[in-house]
Amino acid sequence: MTGTGGIGYAVVIPTLVRDTLVDCLAALAAAHGPVPDEIVIVDDRPPEWDTAVPGDHRGGAAPGPGAAADALDHPLSVLGDLWDRTLVLRSGGRGPAGARNAGFRAVTAPWTAFLDDDVQVGPYWYDQLARDLAEADPDTAGVRGVIAVPLPGGRRPTDRERGLAGLARAPWSAADMVYRTEALERVDGFDERFTRAFREDADLALRVLGAGWRIRRGRRTTRHPVRPASRWVSLAEQRAHADDALMRRLHGPDWWAKAVAPRSRIRRHAAVTAAGALALVLAVAGRRRAAAAAGLCWASGTAAFARERVAPGPRTPGEVTTVVLTSVAIPPLATWHRLRGEWRHRAARAWREVAP
Repeated sequence: MTGTGGIGYAVVIPTLVRDTLVDCLAALAAAHGPVPDEIVIVDDRPPEWDTAVPGDHRGGAAPGPGAAADALDHPLSVLGDLWDRTLVLRSGGRGPAGARNAGFRAVTAPWTAFLDDDVQVGPYWYDQLARDLAEADPDTAGVRGVIAVPLPGGRRPTDRERGLAGLARAPWSAADMVYRTEALERVDGFDERFTRAFREDADLALRVLGAGWRIRRGRRTTRHPVRPASRWVSLAEQRAHADDALMRRLHGPDWWAKAVAPRSRIRRHAAVTAAGALALVLAVAGRRRAAAAAGLCWASGTAAFARERVAPGPRTPGEVTTVVLTSVAIPPLATWHRLRGEWRHRAARAWREVAP
């Protein structure tokens, strides 16, 4: 059975088999409209987590022995009638870019819809996707969904919640994006040097646009709930600055404007970090006045950063404490990861030089 009234499509979901996968698949099973030709679930857990699952699984057969297979049993069971259309692959922990590549290369449908495993499609998502694809012009390579991030009522959102709400404004988010499979093949899919769920979708969009295609906004709506996370999650997120270094290599120093992305604070972070380091060096050298001046620059920069993050939030004692402490640690972490990315990707060439 072909999905959207003759326009075939597959759904690809990369996953680490988190608890959110159950809700994601349950929402797909409950949605109304022409169903996909195929659902491809790409298990991207590293091999060391469980190497017992061989090959792949197509609807009806058990995924294989071992803890990894057991972890998938419950999520797959909620698919109902979609079970027979489901393919499970293992991608070996290559990251979401590699997992999505493994997924779209396993299907033959003319369109490939990507979903993250922590989103929930709306009740009429299939119908809305059908209209999105039917209205796509021949030069349209991709149609993005509308991402809704529900924020708590009765209080201001936290720093983390505001960050996730930015997905609603992200023009190329792969949390819900459908591409022509032909266009993905022409640009060789996602760049697997982006090993985190960050910038890989913007990089792909820029390459697709650069190849002469168009990407437009669709009508379908997908919900992205805010999941609980460690209070220190913002520190781990600073690794994203290494991806920004790769984006600069691939798409030039103005890649921010091309990708319609907000500029990061990396220059300010580097300046604050340099002021702090200089203060320490001068203090060790016994130059107290100069050390105090550099320390004042560090303190004022750190305080300004913390104030920018605290002001729009709920300002509860816990939130203020977390924001202040992480505001001290973020500038040096961000600077370190940016330098690491610049070194790691120092030989990367602009995408036009390597595009097929």
